[in-house]
Amino acid sequence: MAPSKGFQLTDRVACIILAGGKGTRLFPLTKHRCKPGVNFGGRYRLIDVPISNALNSKMNHIYVISQYFSSSLNKHIKETYPLDHFQGGSINLLTPEERSEGKIWYEGTADAVRKNLEILTKTPADYFLILSGDQLYNMDLEAMVQFAHDRDADLTIAALPVDQTSAPRLGLLSIDSNSNITGFQEKPKDPEVLKRFQLSDDFIKNHDILCMDPPCYLASMGIYVFKKETLISLLEEDPGHDFGKHMIPAHLKEKKASAFLYQGYWEDIGTIASYYEANLALTTNSLGLNFYNEVLPIYAHNHHLPGARITETKIMESVICDGAILEAEEVTHSIIGVRSVVRKGTIIRSSILLGNHSFSKSDDATFSYEIGENCYIEKAIIDQNVRIGNHVSLKNEKGLETYDGDGIYIRDGIIIVTSKATIPDHFTL
Repeated sequence: MAPSKGFQLTDRVACIILAGGKGTRLFPLTKHRCKPGVNFGGRYRLIDVPISNALNSKMNHIYVISQYFSSSLNKHIKETYPLDHFQGGSINLLTPEERSEGKIWYEGTADAVRKNLEILTKTPADYFLILSGDQLYNMDLEAMVQFAHDRDADLTIAALPVDQTSAPRLGLLSIDSNSNITGFQEKPKDPEVLKRFQLSDDFIKNHDILCMDPPCYLASMGIYVFKKETLISLLEEDPGHDFGKHMIPAHLKEKKASAFLYQGYWEDIGTIASYYEANLALTTNSLGLNFYNEVLPIYAHNHHLPGARITETKIMESVICDGAILEAEEVTHSIIGVRSVVRKGTIIRSSILLGNHSFSKSDDATFSYEIGENCYIEKAIIDQNVRIGNHVSLKNEKGLETYDGDGIYIRDGIIIVTSKATIPDHFTL
């Protein structure tokens, strides 16, 4: 399709958000929710980031493809993004079909789109923008689609400069001087292969790339712009399950593919450690996801809550969300989620409290969801609706990397208390 004047993104782009991830490496946070449905920053879900980026980029025709624990995710999306806010657009929720032989599960990113082609092909859009449901970034997606359109590219991949530490865990791109993609390798480990993908000094200089730990590479962000006819033909002709592993490497040379350079913050939430670090980055002025931009906001469910109530608590480098009740002695370098309750004498350090669903007591009305008196909690993630008794110490005294207990785990050296768990008085870990 030849480029034309008067290009209207709203009319000609449909956004597909892949939200079907099970999130095995984020267990136990994904024990009862899908990966994109995991809470973030005290009041958001991971899925809010790609949806907000799409809306901020004037794209309001959105398809969210979900799979595991989809009902909770779908409920959140419907309550957070009402149709009357979309000025003629919509968010369509797509889940695996129920057939006589059972559910037809998705087997990868490309397979998820393929199994919904019957619906997606009916959209009047000329381009499909494909996003992941569990990545963090603040990005002008409109500029990326305009770039793809201006170059008449069949496929455009958002590309991020990375150092030698990150390169082996990402898909790497090689490009020519005109940003045309000449090669792609998914998660290369071979030093000789890595060498072929190193960015030249001229490219680094010409694009003002800050390379902290050279050599530097160009990595795929898993964000794609396809021409509609290109995506449909690829999915119909090739049975490959995954875009990065199968579809893109197999067809790169026969398509006009371009790389759109992005140099802002980007994080793929793949492990408990990366989730923990990305959350706590919000408590400082360090590079992280920017929630403090009223022009490009990250949208969240409106809980209709009062402000936090704080009584004689020393607070440093922390985010305190609406409805929190703090009687604690100290909260440092932590995130306190909505409706969190922390009682007298308790110290919270370098921890994330995901908050509570309501102010009311437990289902049997015998206790409240709260952190009790005189507790010490450090380097921990406390999931929603948790009851922690008095004089509890959670600080991983033995320095364990992994631990499985009753309602309490350690992953990557970080303590996780699971949703609706009860930790008794005087418990120590």
